[in-house]
Amino acid sequence: MAGRTYKTEAVVLRSFRFGEADRVLHLYTLDRGRVGALAKGVRKTRSKFGARLEPLSHVELLLHEGRGELQTVTGAELIRSHHHAREHPYRLGIGMVGAEAMLRLFPEQERNHRAFRALTRFLDLLDEAEAGTAQRPALDPLALSFQLKLLWLSGYLPHMTSCAECGAETKLAAYSPRAGGALCVACADGAMPLSPQGLQGIEALLSLPLADAGRARLGQRAAREALGVVNASHEYHGGFRLRTLAAS
Repeated sequence: MAGRTYKTEAVVLRSFRFGEADRVLHLYTLDRGRVGALAKGVRKTRSKFGARLEPLSHVELLLHEGRGELQTVTGAELIRSHHHAREHPYRLGIGMVGAEAMLRLFPEQERNHRAFRALTRFLDLLDEAEAGTAQRPALDPLALSFQLKLLWLSGYLPHMTSCAECGAETKLAAYSPRAGGALCVACADGAMPLSPQGLQGIEALLSLPLADAGRARLGQRAAREALGVVNASHEYHGGFRLRTLAAS
């Protein structure tokens, strides 16, 4: 068979039915970054590895590169199923927001070990996530922290400790993705308003490890403002808005 087969760790970010028994997978791999792959026959009841290729699963795959854009899954071993996340609606909501953010911010076949490790760490923490005080998965500290860290890893880290226009360190009151961060009152004309609580919460989410995101102690207003910063950054730098946010 022409082409090349290789082994890599991967996370299944999205899965679509294809034909009568196949699935098309959107993967983020340790060695190749974003990869599209065809998993043949996985919807058949006798499939050897269909259950291992559910969204959010962390797996070790054998992938065959042929002539087409899609690679072919020829083997799959489960590393972590993350079924605890998939079977809990609130956790699943967080997971799908994170998965779509990964897809949109890292769309190329380009290795990024730090992004891959951030993704697997996020999923490990997601298995134990609790609903807490957030009303929506999109406002959960873990979801917000992961998206902010993906912005950092993709080169769009919001600067929140001083005014991105004049450098002032006091009276910060807004956010501008064009400027790349927070703005003071004097420079904030037309920018997205931010409360002191929102600024403090975003700065805490950026500085704390993913595992400690809950320590940011976000109120509802601060969480909504953090999500607004994430959305504005996505729209300005990438030209997209996450579809999963509408369902979470």
